[in-house]
Amino acid sequence: MIIQYPKRFADMLPLLSGALVVGLLSLACNGTNGSRSHRTSAPVTTETVTFRMDTINTGLNQPWGMVWLPDGRMLVTEREGAILLLERGAGTGRRLEGSPETYVGSQGGLMDIQLHPRYTETGWIYVTYAMPDGEGAGTALMRFKLQGNRIADQELLYRTAPPSTSGIHFGSRLVFDREGYLYFSAGDHGTREDAQDLANGLGKIHRLHDDGRIPADNPFVNHPGANGSIWSYGHGNIQGMAYDAVNDILYATEHGARGGDELNIIEKGKNYGWPVITYGLDDDGTVISESPEQEGMEQPIHYWTPAIAPCGLLLYTGSKYAGWEGNLFAGALAQRHVARIVVVNRRYRHEEKLLLDIGRIRQLAQGPDGLIYVLTEDPGMLLRLVPSA
Repeated sequence: MIIQYPKRFADMLPLLSGALVVGLLSLACNGTNGSRSHRTSAPVTTETVTFRMDTINTGLNQPWGMVWLPDGRMLVTEREGAILLLERGAGTGRRLEGSPETYVGSQGGLMDIQLHPRYTETGWIYVTYAMPDGEGAGTALMRFKLQGNRIADQELLYRTAPPSTSGIHFGSRLVFDREGYLYFSAGDHGTREDAQDLANGLGKIHRLHDDGRIPADNPFVNHPGANGSIWSYGHGNIQGMAYDAVNDILYATEHGARGGDELNIIEKGKNYGWPVITYGLDDDGTVISESPEQEGMEQPIHYWTPAIAPCGLLLYTGSKYAGWEGNLFAGALAQRHVARIVVVNRRYRHEEKLLLDIGRIRQLAQGPDGLIYVLTEDPGMLLRLVPSA
């Protein structure tokens, strides 16, 4: 099922030059469904970089996450519950056997994927997904090992409670920090007030050891009635996270309602305000919060109104694109572009829109080759940005 956004998002799409539209959209139509395409776009000139866009794979079914194995093969998750093993990005990919039972409906499905930071030693691969729970579902974190074309040694590390029947706002992204702690986001599952309740796991970022144990120095471990895995709270629906290992900064992007999408710097034990404070209106145009600020609640370093529906977040650490080192790249589901974001000394400074109207951007990642890869849905493609000589 493809997530349908309200019609107002369509009215927000930027106007493009005819040449650019034809050049970019032709990429979605070339090549056999699910096959590798060698077609590239004409050079795209940005404020600091000129690049061409290679179409590596087409015909993906609502892809969500991607990661590279040490031998160069890729794992790509599809929301309907598949984990694909791609031989260096080529072909349709083999669907791994034994994927976890996944709730697929509305916004639920299989979501993010990451390798253990010492994967060559441990063999662990981590995924987040909407896990069926009675008549509802909740965000779950699982790890497994890869044996040929089969998922083996599955271990369920965390599941949110209570389960939800809304079918929306599951999140989810996961990252490791430089000390090996695992962070993953769980949305409010459509029940806004749960984001402020420390007794449940909804609307939170959680921090765990790699085996699912709760670290003793988590902020609410000794808080009566609180969920000890919580690292931060007051979140709506985080679908983008990136970690700056040099400066030990965790960034997150989250959906607002009608406007008010946020870019935050996530810190231990902080309350990010949802739904008590927000810069957005409700879907019907009514006021959610009387003020966007309140003592004891964090402010975003940037927010978007109108909404872009941010999904996927990359901190670029390579050297292939002059002037992009250290920039953040956020996907936009609603406005169908990539936002290049400049942050200096923890402050938002500048933004540039790239790949206008190429599709709903679901995830971005830096490949082993130092290049930026982009997953889109509607149409489902794997793209690679290659700097022009």
